[in-house]
Amino acid sequence: MNQFVFADPNLCIGCTTCTIACVISHQQGSDYELTEKSFVPRLTVIKNLDVSTPVLCRQCDDAPCAQVCPNNAIISEDNHIKVIQERCIGCKTCVVACPYGAMTVVTTTVAKGAESSLFKAEKQTSQALKCDLCAHSDDGPACVRVCPTNALRLVTSEDLDQMNKKKQLAAASAAGDVISFEYF
Repeated sequence: MNQFVFADPNLCIGCTTCTIACVISHQQGSDYELTEKSFVPRLTVIKNLDVSTPVLCRQCDDAPCAQVCPNNAIISEDNHIKVIQERCIGCKTCVVACPYGAMTVVTTTVAKGAESSLFKAEKQTSQALKCDLCAHSDDGPACVRVCPTNALRLVTSEDLDQMNKKKQLAAASAAGDVISFEYF
């Protein structure tokens, strides 16, 4: 099972600290300047009158995004689904396939070859972006580390097993209170 970040809407206050941490975490080691246009988090905070919650890649085991990618740019590796940018052609098929709306394709203009003051050769490049659980960091997902209300947490298969056992025990205990069996 792939690990994933769980967002608890009961704890989220919509502060967007997670989006800022995501962008900063993925900017480290790159040579681009952070601007409003280059501020592209790999998660989105959805807010309405009743609730706010981050929406990010659920790291699906069957990964619909990976199944439809024509270049095999989306793969499962190291307990998460990742995008191999060198293979991505920006076709947006993954965006359509993702049931959570967690995929984004970002198009940027980059310099191509030598530049002169008279002629600037530019080209556009697109890349699919999604939560990669901050695989580049030994500290895990930046969003989880900075959330002031602990609304985000990394979930592993062991966590799911424990959660299921607690629910089963709670269901069994509740059933024992309601139903009594008499033996003849």
